[in-house]
Amino acid sequence: MHGFDNNYLLLTPGPLTTTKSVREAMAYDVPTRDKGYSELVQKIRNELTDLATQDSGEYTAVLVQGSGTFAVESMLTSCVGASHRLLIAVNGAYGERMAEIASKAGLNYDTLIFEEDCAVAPDEVAEKLKPGDFTHFAVIHLETTTGILNPVMELGEVCAGAGVVFMADCMSSFGSVVFDMKKCKMHFMAASSNKCLQGVPGIGLVVCRRDAMEACRGISRSVSLDLYAQYRYMEDSKGGFRFTSPTHVILALVQALEELREEGGISARNARYCENQLLLSEGMAELGFELFLDKKVQSPVITTFIQPPGGFDFEEMYEYLKKNGFYIYPGKLTKRETFRIGTIGNVFPSDMQLFLDLVEKYINRGAVRFTV
Repeated sequence: MHGFDNNYLLLTPGPLTTTKSVREAMAYDVPTRDKGYSELVQKIRNELTDLATQDSGEYTAVLVQGSGTFAVESMLTSCVGASHRLLIAVNGAYGERMAEIASKAGLNYDTLIFEEDCAVAPDEVAEKLKPGDFTHFAVIHLETTTGILNPVMELGEVCAGAGVVFMADCMSSFGSVVFDMKKCKMHFMAASSNKCLQGVPGIGLVVCRRDAMEACRGISRSVSLDLYAQYRYMEDSKGGFRFTSPTHVILALVQALEELREEGGISARNARYCENQLLLSEGMAELGFELFLDKKVQSPVITTFIQPPGGFDFEEMYEYLKKNGFYIYPGKLTKRETFRIGTIGNVFPSDMQLFLDLVEKYINRGAVRFTV
């Protein structure tokens, strides 16, 4: 056997702790070409579109086999053609990943760099776009490197004013933060099944304006990541996948979306995540841990803490927490030693209090080894 059990919580940015019912939904083998299965896929597409915007008639959702990065790469390489130029705003590792994708794909692109603790500034983006050299703009909505939220509403206004296509990686914000694609003037949004939708890994997704998608015909130089081809096939077959569908993941996502509705939708889930994060951040601060981000730009998804001086050993604390039922995340910053704690998934304020009690016990048992 694999050696894992379900007697722990993942305080990570994803994959995350799922409900037993979501896991149990995968216990069925289904045929991919069956009409009933295609109807499930169409139901998912419609529900994702409705979650992304209140005016869903102009939008659609395309499912991509693979992780969220597959969806981001499919979006970028299927939308930015040889005659286009892309600007990528970067304030963390996932913005850097978009730039890496653009570089490997040979896209004509440039980056606008911000510090890791600073949100992307709309005025600086506007200045960069002003000469009219760019046709597309891409940003991470919620940069999981730190947990920072970037202002997509304001950035959408900038893009609309400059006449450029607005694309966003909403991997950690879709399902956790209330926003409307149309109000944000967003053409494309990439996300994943295993983040705040609380499904399991294996499906990336792109919600997009139909007219913007139609303009992508013939752009992609990939077979499996051709977003337009995937869109066209799903439309024509009414829910079919061009290639092997991750059927068990689809069944889990159907259940996860049902549980999202039962919870009260994204606004209710956001409220729970915010309560989790507030309890965590205030509790850790009381224990002497310093938050990396200013509260004004902090998201409810993941919180970055600066490693304290005086002999602090992250690996030791990690192993202690792991043995007592919690998994956390190492830092991902380039300039500071940090660690991260997620507050999403099937996790509740009572769980966060148990976690804080455990951290306090860890500090007390080793107070002579480091200071906080």
